[in-house]
Formats: sequence, C-alpha cells, structure tokens
Amino acid sequence: MSAQAILVLADGSVFHGTSIGAEGHTIGEVVFNTAMTGYQEILTDPSYFKQIVTLTYPHIGNTGCNVEDFESHQVFAAGLIIRDLPLIHSNFRSNQSLDQYLKAHNVVAIADIDTRRLTRILRDKGAQAGCILTGENLTEADEKKALELALSFGSMAGKDLAKEVTSAETYPWTQGEWQLGKSYIEAENPEFNIVAYDFGTKRNILRMLAERGCNITVVPAQTPAEEVLALNPDGIFLSNGPGDPEPCDYAIAAIQTFLKSKKPLFGICLGHQLLGLAAGGKTKKMPFGHHGANHPVQDLDSGKVLITSQNHGFEVDEESLPANVRVTHRSLFDNSVQGIELTDLAAFSFQGHPEASPGPNDVAYLFDKFIANLRAAKA
Repeated sequence: MSAQAILVLADGSVFHGTSIGAEGHTIGEVVFNTAMTGYQEILTDPSYFKQIVTLTYPHIGNTGCNVEDFESHQVFAAGLIIRDLPLIHSNFRSNQSLDQYLKAHNVVAIADIDTRRLTRILRDKGAQAGCILTGENLTEADEKKALELALSFGSMAGKDLAKEVTSAETYPWTQGEWQLGKSYIEAENPEFNIVAYDFGTKRNILRMLAERGCNITVVPAQTPAEEVLALNPDGIFLSNGPGDPEPCDYAIAAIQTFLKSKKPLFGICLGHQLLGLAAGGKTKKMPFGHHGANHPVQDLDSGKVLITSQNHGFEVDEESLPANVRVTHRSLFDNSVQGIELTDLAAFSFQGHPEASPGPNDVAYLFDKFIANLRAAKA
C-alpha cells in the first residue's frame, strides 16, 4: 500500500494524495508545466533547481524512464506533482517505471491530487512556495508542519542558484544528437572552438552545438572572462540555469568583457537574461512564469509564429533596454520579451529553449544563426 502525501502551499491551500517517490519532505517554488511528454528531461533540467514541478497533463509515466533521456547528471527538480500515475508503463527504451525512477533518485513526489485546482491557484495567485510531505496517517499537525516548511522557503527573487548547479571543473563536450538505434553520436571534424558557460546547462544544447561543428569547452559559472579569452574561442555561449539573474554579478561582468572583445555571443534562458543585464537592461520576476512545450512565440523579423519549449520565472524588462538592443521575439501569451539582439555586435539571445528536449524544434534555426555569426567573424 502506498504511503500518504500532502502538498501544502504558502497560502495555506492543502492537497491530499499518494506518495509515488522518496519518503520525507521537500520544499521549493511550486510551478506548473503544460508539456504532455518529456517528464524525465524536465526532472533533470537544472533550471528546475529548487522548484516543485506540477505537470498539468493528467497521465504522467506512461512511457516509463530510460538511461538516455537525462539533461544533466542528476535530477534537479525539488519534487514532482501529478494527477495520475498509470499502472503500466510501456516503451521499447524504458528500463524502469516513473515511481521506481523517483525513488532511485530520492525525489519526493505526490500523485492523485486535483492538478487543475492547483494550476488555477498558481495562475491566479502566482507561483508560490510549497511543501510535499509523506507519511502514514497524516494529521492536521502534519499539515501545520508542512505549511511552516513551505513558508521557510521564501521567494526565488534574489536567489543566485547558477553557482549552486554549475559544474565544479572545466570539461570538453563532443557528443552530438541522438539517433534512433545509435544513441548519441560523437560529433566529428569540428570547425569552431567555443566556450560554453555552465549556469545549469542542458545537455541537448551542447549536443546541438556539437552537431553543428563546435568543439566545446564547458566552464563553471564563475569563470573569469580573462581565463575564457585566454583560450581564444571563436565564440561564447551562455547557458540556461535556475534562479534570479540579477545576483549573478560575476556573470554580468564577464559578459560585458566579452561584448567589448566583439566575440560572437549566444544566450539561452538565464543566458538571455544575463545578456540583457550586461547590455544595460533590467529583469523582473514574472507572476507564474512560462513552463511548457507548447508556447507560441512570434519571430518579429519573419512574422512567423513558432511553437516553443519554455522554462523561466524571470523576464527581460523591455522598457529598460538601451537603444542598441532590439527585441527579436515576443511571447503571444503575454507579449513578454522572448529574444533580443544587439544592433552593433554579433550578440543575441532567446528566452525559451530552442534545443527543446522536451518540445518542438521550431526555434532550432537560432543555433544556425550562431554558427553563421561564428563563420562571419572568422572570415
């Protein structure tokens, strides 16, 4: 018989359900993600560090889990909330069920709650702290304890989490994209040498860069710009990551140095926000952020509408951007800034996730744009 579990939000909302993961409790910012698939990639995305993820699609776990769909070396999400865990999982790549995977990676998770009610609360009141607590015969005293734990988390605003999830050491990356029946293929004959800052990078970003001819050196988040420039890279990539971008003063200072060097620059997610700050703009916390794999974004240059993967709780403040920064992409959900480009330098960024994993590949052309900038700079 499965143990009981409760989810308590900072506003006092209580949800009773079933524990499907590790025993104990977890706290974090509770957010909702509208993706129908890709739960394993979501759990291992470092951008979800200190966040408890609610998946709005009702059936999660149908395809089990496998040894390939990791976006980092571990699970970074603080916890998982779902409506229903299927009794049977089935996929030719699967080697364990979702609940087995959660227990193996010590992830506290809850199922059998009304995720529609929870999503409405988060939509109307904004993302807020929460606590999942598991046990037998849970009482009002346990609910009170969970509320106290939730309130102890505070807000994501002001939290520099990039330096907590980054790699400890510099390392090379040569693995390309996944192919059916072959797994991940080693990229061959690289044309460019680039440095990728690891603020919590997803592996599929590195794979897509390697696939396009990049020999990649991944460096920790707090690596000084001088050390990177000493490697004489053809360009610099700024990765995704968790938390508030404004406290990352070390990264902002490094990017400002790179802009002066005129090296081609490409940023994704947190890297996008950091480029905006380094260029002279500001960022701000969003009510509940964008989390999902079905978000419409318009490319303002072509007019095309792109279906994108998103995962962020902060945004670049458009009104704060200086004259030499133009907006290239805009969310069709709330008109927030989704892409920027410096008009006088080969530096641009995108708020969403063009590497998908999970999600559509509509925005993968931005990787090609970065390659074109690298090639132009070498000409």
